Amino acid sequence: MGGVTSSMAAKFAFFPPNPPSYKLITDEITGLLTFNTYPHRENVEILKLPTRRTTEIVAIYVRHPMATSTLLYSHGNAADLGQMYELFVELSIHLRVNLMGYDYSGYGQSTGKPSEQHTYADIEAAYKCLEESYGAKQEDIILYGQSVGSGPTLDLAARLPHLRAVVLHSPILSGLRVMYPVKRTYWFDIYKNIDKIPLVGCPVLIIHGTSDEVVDCSHGKQLWELCKEKYEPLWLKGGNHCDLELYPEYIKHLKKFIVTVERSPSQRHSSRRSTDQFEQSRRSTDCFEGSRKSTDRREKPRQSIDRHEKKKSHDHKSNNINKLDKLRISFDYMDRSRRSVDCIEKSRKSVDHQPERARKSVDRLDRIRVV
Repeated sequence: MGGVTSSMAAKFAFFPPNPPSYKLITDEITGLLTFNTYPHRENVEILKLPTRRTTEIVAIYVRHPMATSTLLYSHGNAADLGQMYELFVELSIHLRVNLMGYDYSGYGQSTGKPSEQHTYADIEAAYKCLEESYGAKQEDIILYGQSVGSGPTLDLAARLPHLRAVVLHSPILSGLRVMYPVKRTYWFDIYKNIDKIPLVGCPVLIIHGTSDEVVDCSHGKQLWELCKEKYEPLWLKGGNHCDLELYPEYIKHLKKFIVTVERSPSQRHSSRRSTDQFEQSRRSTDCFEGSRKSTDRREKPRQSIDRHEKKKSHDHKSNNINKLDKLRISFDYMDRSRRSVDCIEKSRKSVDHQPERARKSVDRLDRIRVV
């Protein structure tokens, strides 16, 4: 059994950047850890955290002085903290949240080898650190999972009844369903999000691009249908797998969600529309322009996951920097049109700005490999 499961996990694919995009440096005077690629920032801490599976993972904690929420971010399967660093800093600033990101075992400078079970232990270690080292309470924590990161995110969320919220960014129904049109869950499948999301009791925001070539938008759609406490989803028309941050609607909608969940539950329910009302009005934003089959009913396996295996890992960082520059332009444009980030919701002009053509995903499910 274990061999089959391991083989399945290998086919689903973990692609840590090789070589890692950063190295750890210990300051001789202060003893603080820093990345060799970025100067020390007063509000950023680099940590090493032990996990229950005996690995040691690297994590980053970005502090915001006005934060009332803490975002625990699980990144995609072909990135590491060196590539996510600047994005994390930008998100903390514009969302006004504390943010912790971490590298999975076998990613970046984290020890061990990547596996499904290791990612579950990794996110638990990061969550434990938030509680014990930073005094974060469960009801103040928002779990954010991107692509494969939706797996450890939902696994933890299903076991924490008092979370503030969950954000799923280009999520998967399960590992097997990304590759094959299976109609039920098999014991050897990995990241069985389709079975776990009904167990999540907090508000859930799902963000997915309608032109995602790696994980079809139907994954996000079906997960949204299974949510207990649905929040208005964001289907980004033309969005691919890893360019969603470039769309002005991304930060705008995410900020609105965080402001909403930071209210008390009674305020949330009295101020937002009912799910039924939203269902009737969301046709214009739904990624399914016609009647589309669900992921479980597609007739052919997806082929897009086989596309980019030969892309060199050093391209990830240059693509990521280009992406962050565009993200900053979107942020700066919004900031010039109003005095504070809190005014984002008042401006509608930036919605018409179109991002550049979707680039290749840094979070791809490249070639299926058999271990």
